[in-house]
Amino acid sequence: MLDIKFIRENIDVVKDGCKKKKCNIDFDAIEALDAERRTLIQKAEEMKAAQNQANEEMARLKKEKLDFSDKIKELRELSGKIKVLDVEVLSVSEKLNEILIRIPNIPHDTVPVGGEENNKIVREWGIKRAFNFTPKDHLEIAEQLSMIDMPRAAKITGRGFVLYKGIGAKLERALINFMIDTHVEKHGYTEVFPPFLVNRDSMFGTGQIPKLEEDMYALKDDDFFLIPTAEVPVTNIHRDETFEESELPVKYVAYTPCFRREAGSYGKDT
Repeated sequence: MLDIKFIRENIDVVKDGCKKKKCNIDFDAIEALDAERRTLIQKAEEMKAAQNQANEEMARLKKEKLDFSDKIKELRELSGKIKVLDVEVLSVSEKLNEILIRIPNIPHDTVPVGGEENNKIVREWGIKRAFNFTPKDHLEIAEQLSMIDMPRAAKITGRGFVLYKGIGAKLERALINFMIDTHVEKHGYTEVFPPFLVNRDSMFGTGQIPKLEEDMYALKDDDFFLIPTAEVPVTNIHRDETFEESELPVKYVAYTPCFRREAGSYGKDT
C-alpha cells in the first residue's frame, strides 16, 4: 500500500500511474478524508497537550494543598472529548484505508503502456528452431505418451484440470525435488512446507485481497483461503516482524499446490 504522505506529495504521479493501469480511484475522496483526518488528529493532539497541562496544574495545587476540584472537572471534560475525537479519527482512517489499499504500485517509466502488442523485446538468446513439420504442443505429446489424462481429470473434477500418471507423475515429482534440492544445496535456502490454508491477514499482506478476492477459493464456514501460490504463506512467515541487519538474508524455498479460480480476464486456459 502506498504511503499517504507519498500520495499527498506526488498526487499527479500516482494519478498517472493509476490511469496507466486502468485503475479507477476516487482521489477527491482521498484528499478530503486525508484533510479531515489530519484536522481531527491536530485537534486531538491539542486537547492531549491541554490535558497534560491540566494534570501538571492539578498536581501543583494538590501539592500546595489548594482546591483542585475545577481541574478534575476540566480533565473529565477533556478526556471525554479526546475519546470522541479518537473514535472519529479511527472511523475516517478506516474509510481512507479502504481506498488506499486499492491503489496499485506505480509502473516504472520504462514499462510500455498498452496491451501485449506494445511489449518490447529487451533481450534475445539463442536461435529459434525451424521445423520442416508441424510441431505438436506439450499437451498432445504428453497425452500420446500416457503422461497425462485430461478426460478422466475432467470426470474427477472438471474441464481444465489434469491427471498426471505413470512417467508424467514421476516427472512432476522429480521436478519438484530438483527445484527444492537445487535451492537448498546450492543456494543456501531453508526448505519449508507451509499450510495450504491462510487467513485474511495473510492474503492482504501479499496483495491478493481485496482486489483479487473473487479469483480466490474461500472456505464457506471459516475465514480462510486456499493459497493461490506458495508466495502467500512463505512471505507471511515473518509478517509484522523486524529483522536486525545481521540476520539477513533470510531465504526460504517451498513447493505447494496453487489454487486460483482464474475468473479474471486471462482465464484458466492462458
